[in-house]
Amino acid sequence: MSNESTAPNEANTPETEASAANEAAPAAAPAEPDLLALLTEERNALRDQLLRSRADFDNFRKRARRDEDDAKKRAKEDVLRELLPVFDNLERAANFSKSSTDAKAIGEGVVMVLRLFEDTLTRVGGSRLKSVGQVFDPNVHEAIQQVEHDEYPAGVVVQEFVPGYQFADRLLRAAQVVVSKGKPVATEAPKGDDEGQTN
Repeated sequence: MSNESTAPNEANTPETEASAANEAAPAAAPAEPDLLALLTEERNALRDQLLRSRADFDNFRKRARRDEDDAKKRAKEDVLRELLPVFDNLERAANFSKSSTDAKAIGEGVVMVLRLFEDTLTRVGGSRLKSVGQVFDPNVHEAIQQVEHDEYPAGVVVQEFVPGYQFADRLLRAAQVVVSKGKPVATEAPKGDDEGQTN
């Protein structure tokens, strides 16, 4: 027997076999987190975020509605504040008419109040529509009558019963007007009758 066959093989010693086994075995993987728990946690976070967003939106909508209502009230208050001098002067005219018999002075006072009202209306962005002499426009006029007229051609407003008003580009009230049908048609007397009377 040769010495080579009887000599112990260093590669096959128990220590080397154990280290080879350790190297061949895969390293132990770290423990995986529970997937269901992660998804549940993520779902709960998204639900909380959604509920907070919904509450924020509801608060925003309520605040916007409240701000809009406040703005409308302030606009109405501003217009009424501008009209207060008109009402004051009308009240003065009414009180003066009770104690005075001067109709001319009362009339002049009313004309002044009307002028003040028109000035105030212009200041707040409104205006009175001009109707008489204008071509009838169904967008701003409401015809309540048609008459024959010597001065105005057909389709032109000849009289205004109730004035119309607009605010900026919006119609507040249409003017109630009388519209011309044109000049009256002259009717000729029958010639036969005239001849019979002369004979």
